[in-house]
Amino acid sequence: MPHNIAILGASGYTGAELIRLISVHPSFRIVALTGDRKAGQPMASVYPHLRHMDLPDLIKIEDLDYSGIDLVFCALPHATSQAVVPSIPNHVKIVDLSADFRLRDGEAYAAWYGKPHAALELQGEVVYGLTEFYRQDIKAARIVAGTGCNAATGQFALRPLIAARVIDLDDIIMDLKAAVSGAGRSLKEHLLLAELDENVKPYSVGGTHRHLGEFDQEFSKIAGRDVRVQLTPHLLPATRGIVMTCYLKGEADAVFNALDAAYGSEPFVQVLPFGEMPQMKDVRASNFCHIGVAGDRLPGRATVVAVLDNLTKGSSGQAIQNANLMLGEDETAGLMAAPVYP
Repeated sequence: MPHNIAILGASGYTGAELIRLISVHPSFRIVALTGDRKAGQPMASVYPHLRHMDLPDLIKIEDLDYSGIDLVFCALPHATSQAVVPSIPNHVKIVDLSADFRLRDGEAYAAWYGKPHAALELQGEVVYGLTEFYRQDIKAARIVAGTGCNAATGQFALRPLIAARVIDLDDIIMDLKAAVSGAGRSLKEHLLLAELDENVKPYSVGGTHRHLGEFDQEFSKIAGRDVRVQLTPHLLPATRGIVMTCYLKGEADAVFNALDAAYGSEPFVQVLPFGEMPQMKDVRASNFCHIGVAGDRLPGRATVVAVLDNLTKGSSGQAIQNANLMLGEDETAGLMAAPVYP
């Protein structure tokens, strides 16, 4: 039996990516799409690349009938899911792609996002959606909170190393390069072609990037103590992709062995041969994450580089991977397409 799927916020980039991926899914059937600002329009007018698909027209969220729907993807702007999710009937499973339910602690959420959490009563039943590390909890969950795309990239690089105690937890430096689609589809002056082209722009320098809240939460949980990393993000003149370079104090061989052991049986996370480095194009439009490890001329130091596609493995692909588990499907269903190259 197919699973009936609704996508809330289908007019955004992650919504469109969900539709693209579900188009080849063997068991998911899209029965409803919402997009409040574009309600009443066919998806073909919003995203012409989806014209070949037989899709329902966009409607407003309040007009959605949840009867017969098995799972909802919430691809809504931050702070919107908190208002919508409490009204979704209990028989419907939910995968939220926003930041609204990622942080378990209400005070931490308020500190990073500048406002109190509006649905904190639900947080106790939410599972953090980094599939490879919360797989069993996700299978039994009603609500899963997708990770931030940058947070996912950094966690794939570092979680096994923190767990294996092969790096100095007080000396972690992360250099992030992120493509522009991670900022969403809304018009913003700094994302205009004339501003972004031939430019690389540091932003949120000095520890203000909101995904640091996820690193604090997850890395400290693994270590059993506070772990605080140094992160400097940069905006790239590219459409999709993330490169996370981590500078670490630890023996490179031990770092490589810990990552290789952690991901040896994972279908979507691949550790490259020692010394080989990944690049964004190797994973473009795919649900794969590639990780490379190299030693340094300074003794006792290592460099780890992780790359993924922010719209796929960092967001919509991860969401479908989680939905597969929640609905009893094969985890890889609809997600094994090769990356797009060049």
